Amino acid sequence: MLTETTQLSLPILLTIALAPLLGAILAGLFGRRIGRAGAHTATIALVLLSCALSFYVLGQFIYEGALPFNQNVYTFFESGKFSAHVGFMVDRLTAMMMVVVTFVSLLVHVYTIGYMHEDPGYQRFFSYISLFTFSMLMLVMSNNFLQLFFGWEAVGLVSYLLIGFWYKRPTAIFANLKAFLVNRVGDFGFLLGICGVVYYTGTLDYAEAFARVQGVTQAAIELVPAFGLWGMQFGAWEVSAVTFIAVCLFIGAMGKSAQVPLHVWLPDSMEGPTPISALIHAATMVTAGIFMVARMSPVFELSPTALHFVLFIGATTALFTGLIGIIQNDIKRVVAYSTLSQLGYMTVALGVSAYSGAVYHLMTHAFFKALLFLAAGSVIIGMHHEQDMRKMGGLRKYMPVTYWTSLIGTLALVGTPFLSGFYSKDTIIEAAHFATQSGHWINTYAYWAVLLGVFVTSFYSFRLLYLTFHGKERFDTHAAEHHAEPHETHGNENHDDHGHHGGLPHESPLVVTVPLVLLAIPSIFIGFFTVGPMLFGGFFTGAIEVLPRNDVIGALGEEFHGPVAFALHGMQMPAFWLAFGGFALATYIYLFNIKVAERASRLFALPIRVLENKYGFDDLWIKGFAGGGIALGKRAWKYIDAGLIDGVLVNGTANLVGHVSRAVRGMQTGRLTTYAFAMILGLIVLLAAVARLFAL
Repeated sequence: MLTETTQLSLPILLTIALAPLLGAILAGLFGRRIGRAGAHTATIALVLLSCALSFYVLGQFIYEGALPFNQNVYTFFESGKFSAHVGFMVDRLTAMMMVVVTFVSLLVHVYTIGYMHEDPGYQRFFSYISLFTFSMLMLVMSNNFLQLFFGWEAVGLVSYLLIGFWYKRPTAIFANLKAFLVNRVGDFGFLLGICGVVYYTGTLDYAEAFARVQGVTQAAIELVPAFGLWGMQFGAWEVSAVTFIAVCLFIGAMGKSAQVPLHVWLPDSMEGPTPISALIHAATMVTAGIFMVARMSPVFELSPTALHFVLFIGATTALFTGLIGIIQNDIKRVVAYSTLSQLGYMTVALGVSAYSGAVYHLMTHAFFKALLFLAAGSVIIGMHHEQDMRKMGGLRKYMPVTYWTSLIGTLALVGTPFLSGFYSKDTIIEAAHFATQSGHWINTYAYWAVLLGVFVTSFYSFRLLYLTFHGKERFDTHAAEHHAEPHETHGNENHDDHGHHGGLPHESPLVVTVPLVLLAIPSIFIGFFTVGPMLFGGFFTGAIEVLPRNDVIGALGEEFHGPVAFALHGMQMPAFWLAFGGFALATYIYLFNIKVAERASRLFALPIRVLENKYGFDDLWIKGFAGGGIALGKRAWKYIDAGLIDGVLVNGTANLVGHVSRAVRGMQTGRLTTYAFAMILGLIVLLAAVARLFAL
């Protein structure tokens, strides 16, 4: 047992954070010297070191009672009483995130050996994913807002590089620019929130800011002065400073964690290689916003308005983005919309103050969602890089390992009792139901949204499973090269990665299937063994702060009697039967009567068009904001730059001078008598003016 004065080791924490950075440098700057094998060996070994030490740190909290670590390592600058530092805050919340990030990243690194083995950018890719891991670790381990912002932006920058990894494809460049620009919208709000923290608390340090935030609760920011509208008088609209800060911080989370309406970048991120889809969607970038709000729980707890805003956005995302997944035919995009929906569930948990439930679902989701993405990549390899599920079918006998691990991931995702996803997802639904006791309409809306989302999730998940692995074989074994995943078109037109030229589907190599098996194990068991101590045992006490009146998890914990009783209770709740209903409907349609789907597509043509158009959000951002900005710029150039500045000020001034000069030029006759007369006349006028002055 550690003594009260014992702290976590700073050298160990530095090693955890910097080891992936060293791997990124080795693979990125010295990739040609060390070769492909050297690049993947160096990066995997260093991420493995970081992962092992992260497990060690988590073990110290669990088994040895280690105290939270909060220490500055380096000072950026000091100005009077204000200073900025690089430092670490490592508590149980951070330790859990470190384990999730490094473990999933490690398996993605191993998986990449098989998936990218003939890609010309092999070393560059390993450098990017190691740098991504470093950025995420800096984000979750930070003890101040400046370092948090550095990690936040670094994750966004590297995701831009990864999404556009195949930079010769216009669609990849469009996708990474879309991700980058949409995230800048959220990051602007995030930066405003950090500025608000500094303005009202005078510090960037978490601990000091949280201690002082109570004092700014009543401070107000006048957003709209009193004004009249249509004959009605409105008073000033004042929002407390803590609400302003919390909402701005959450806008940043909306960008990173892909919440409506800042979600549009995430499905397009599928343009990148499959390994980074698992890394971005499972354990790193998209979870940054969830982690940040949980870390900022002392701020959000003081603003019911901000929590309602969070809850409404999360519930809308959970239901409506899941509906889009029903009509997708690209195997990776189905899983991508599933990620959007599950992020909505986590955000709902944040909105009802069930922060530990959100973080717990973040952890379980990381394993089974990484499993599903990597399994999708395995299918793409086996299908010679075909991604359309309508051209698959019957793959179960060709790819047994991929099939069984995909089945485990699917069962975990839909919330099958005793699997990991059930415990975290059911807790969020129960928390949302408990919150309806307040009587507020947003709470009621959120509960029904997450409840209906269970049916939607189950339906599109089993639809994917059946279209891919069951039914008749719909693939053409003699087809020419497929074009969905662009290994064969990047850098080498004749590249035949994984057998692109047709043939029967085949199981993936061990470097692909072993990570699937290792992810399937926690997808089955981690919920059963951790739900008690981690969710209802006060594991996050001290790291997450919840006001007694908002302690939903505490109220649910009073009725917790173990994982078995929890699962048996869940089997009696509406969520279980809705999940079963989605499974039954998908089974009937896609295993026994596929014509129902064809009739439904004709019957529900209008809703399907709405879903295919993604509710118009892409048009809103691309044609509305981006296109509108371009059109506004063109008009501004036409009327302001060309019309006012060039036409009136520049050309107009020149024309005026020309007209005046031509008029004055007529007075220059070249005759001495004319000039003498003008001089005499001017002298007379001048003398008259002087005489007039003296007379006064």
